Amino acid sequence: MARHSRISPINGLYAITPDEPDTAELLRKARLALLGGARVLQYRNKSADAALRLAQAKSLRKLTHEFSVPLIINDEPVLAQQIDADGVHLGSEDDSVNTARVMLGKGKIIGASCYNRMALAHEAVRQGADYVAFGSFFVSAVKPGAVIASQDLLRQARREIELPLVAIGGITARNCTHLLDAGANALAVISAVFSADDIQGAARQFSSFDYPESVR
Repeated sequence: MARHSRISPINGLYAITPDEPDTAELLRKARLALLGGARVLQYRNKSADAALRLAQAKSLRKLTHEFSVPLIINDEPVLAQQIDADGVHLGSEDDSVNTARVMLGKGKIIGASCYNRMALAHEAVRQGADYVAFGSFFVSAVKPGAVIASQDLLRQARREIELPLVAIGGITARNCTHLLDAGANALAVISAVFSADDIQGAARQFSSFDYPESVR
């Protein structure tokens, strides 16, 4: 597999925004997470209409430029293209990595959810994904019915896949260190950061862990 010399931006705390209808409040929360050291921000809002998603994504694009942090759009390559986001994250029911690459170009980051299925990860690698995500590793308040992935799967992925690995699902500052030991380069977190009384402090705690860096 060809490898590039740059350090992947997918490393550290990967903060995923909550469903927040108030754009000003969303920006306040996102700013606090970034001040706390989030290294990646993913915009995800499953309850907003297209107009609100566009407005919020545009606002977050400005904010992430301010912090020099990648903005990833959940599920929507078209929205990522509209606002010139840094990339897109795709689920199993979304467009393929190939399709998103044609739309967004070589310079953008494309990640893929692989749940608890190694075959999906290998297919994402084959199509040229920049990172793969596994989970849920713990019971998730956001997706309570999500399939559970094992730490052994993460270890297997670390042996077989030369891409950044993102762990997601029910992750807290108390249960995450084993995931880092198993090979996760980034921890994708929603509730443990954005539902905290002190968002910046919660992000700072996640950012203080020792994340293995990935070369891609």
